[in-house]
Amino acid sequence: MYRLGIDLGGTNIVAAVVDEKYKIVARASCKTAVPRPEEEICDSMAEVALKAVTKAKITLDDIKTVGIGVPGAVNPETGVIEYSANLFFHNWKIVSMMQERLNGKPVKIENDANAAAYGEFLAGAAKGAKNVVAITLGTGVGAGIIIDGKIYSGSNYAGAEMGHMVIVKDGKECACGRKGCWEAYASATGLINLTKEAIVKERPDFSYMLSLCDGDINKVNGITAFKAMRDGDELGRQVVHTYISYLACGVINAINIFQPDILCIGGGISNEGETLLEPLRDIVKKERYTKHNDKQTVICKCQLGNDAGIIGAAFL
Repeated sequence: MYRLGIDLGGTNIVAAVVDEKYKIVARASCKTAVPRPEEEICDSMAEVALKAVTKAKITLDDIKTVGIGVPGAVNPETGVIEYSANLFFHNWKIVSMMQERLNGKPVKIENDANAAAYGEFLAGAAKGAKNVVAITLGTGVGAGIIIDGKIYSGSNYAGAEMGHMVIVKDGKECACGRKGCWEAYASATGLINLTKEAIVKERPDFSYMLSLCDGDINKVNGITAFKAMRDGDELGRQVVHTYISYLACGVINAINIFQPDILCIGGGISNEGETLLEPLRDIVKKERYTKHNDKQTVICKCQLGNDAGIIGAAFL
């Protein structure tokens, strides 16, 4: 038997057939094209799902379960997306609508960050662990928590919003409305803003980082400071150091609270690998509460990339 995982994102819908060994057999995708009516998006998800099934050279009868990872606050018990800012929906009864389109197959939903954490737990960097925190550094800071092998989502299914814990009181404004959130400092967006601020403060006409962006500050991205640092630029080094210190603050908080076996980091910035992780571990080692314990949390890069959410969703 096979399972079907669907990643419903604000930009793309991706569906994949996954076998019982957590391997993706076939996939298909299309643009989400939001805002659109619920019915149209469900039609697109079903169409993409059936394309993946056809590519896998099986039929819907061979699919055991269907799982969908969705950004926002979702209720796995009722099958309702209660709120998703990226999809512009409130109280969307997505599970019943998808079951109608997929011949009554069992369908489950989960927050996309939780699904990705579960995927890493099943088949990725956290395979074999019992307690896991998975962090995704993207436009925001996503997080998924696994406790005793199960997704932790809180009493209202909106837990693990770790990006919105405050690390700088009265700090930078966050999109959520608070000030000083970890997301405002440790996300890719936070790094881009930090880089731009450094360029402006230094004087743009002298900035090596700006020269990497063809003189256009709007072209600064999440790797600009890292590349400048590797090229020997002192300002780039300072930006990277400051960014990693903010990232470490939230990571240490997570470790002190949950004491996971593994904390894995994904998202585009994680592609910096040990350039990011080695100095991060050094800060964590010095500041964690359990510095004298024999067993310590392993900090590593996520392994599955964008497939984590699909695999995790498939096995919900």
